[in-house]
Amino acid sequence: MRPLGHRRAARLLRAMAGRRVLVVGDVMLDEFVWGHVARISPEAPVPVVTVTGQSHHLGGAANVAGNVRALGGEAVVAGVVGEDEAGARLRGALAAADVEDALVSVAARPTTVKTRVIAHHQQVVRTDREVADAVAGEALRALAEAARRHLRHCDAVVVSDYRKGVVTAPLLKALLPAARRRRVPVLVDPKVRHLDLYRGATLVTPNLAEAEEGSGVAVRDAASLEKAGRTLLRRLLCAAVLVTRGEHGMSLFPREGRTVHIPTAAREVFDVTGAGDTVIATLALALAAGASPTEAARVANLAAGVVVGKVGTATATAAEILAGLASPRPA
Repeated sequence: MRPLGHRRAARLLRAMAGRRVLVVGDVMLDEFVWGHVARISPEAPVPVVTVTGQSHHLGGAANVAGNVRALGGEAVVAGVVGEDEAGARLRGALAAADVEDALVSVAARPTTVKTRVIAHHQQVVRTDREVADAVAGEALRALAEAARRHLRHCDAVVVSDYRKGVVTAPLLKALLPAARRRRVPVLVDPKVRHLDLYRGATLVTPNLAEAEEGSGVAVRDAASLEKAGRTLLRRLLCAAVLVTRGEHGMSLFPREGRTVHIPTAAREVFDVTGAGDTVIATLALALAAGASPTEAARVANLAAGVVVGKVGTATATAAEILAGLASPRPA
């Protein structure tokens, strides 16, 4: 199959602008503590980081929505935050990114915060503050109602599952049938323990480790990769499975048609933080704009190649994707 040409890519990226995506899932605040290391602690064999700065960014499902906006689409995000400083900061970041806020506040539940300490462009340590219990009761009802209400005005849905308690069987039982009735594609960034919840989604995007675990197939070569992808298709009853394979690119397994292997578009890898969010945001917008699954995967691969060349949680723009397409492939 021919690679995606510059003209077709440009046409798709223009068509993606203005498409509206509903992102449902685990929102979080990504906190970065920046510094440098000059010595090892006398208390333990660990580096001492002298802090030079701090920044906060959209994380998880919120970062998916931010990626949609960076690509020119419109985004609304439905999830759960606490009534705390981190929740207020996250809402402010969504407003600054021009993402519509359909979040539900829960007083007894803290906002999920991931803190990464970065020194000399390398992550030294990460800390997580979270409660991952399943969202239930009034919070679940409010979340499901918000998702159904916004679905009526959206061209695609992304389920961003980080297993922090938002993506549950009751929520998807409310969301997936409503999307099917409206013929709105549903894309899922999955967790293996929840695989069976996603049955009937349009496209699911496991990484290689998740594909192996979910299919029960150890991937060692092209034949075992094919078996894993096709096994997941049968298990999930979806239109396509896209397995992201790191430096080996992506493999698309459509229910109808042949498998498509797409080599990586990355020129230089600094940080893979949030790359999966970029991939699924791009896929959703591309499908909403009329791309075939293969075209959508190729554009998403280019977008991932952009963000892994940046440090920290990042997004890709249409101009950066086109620039990457015009650049020569890595040797």
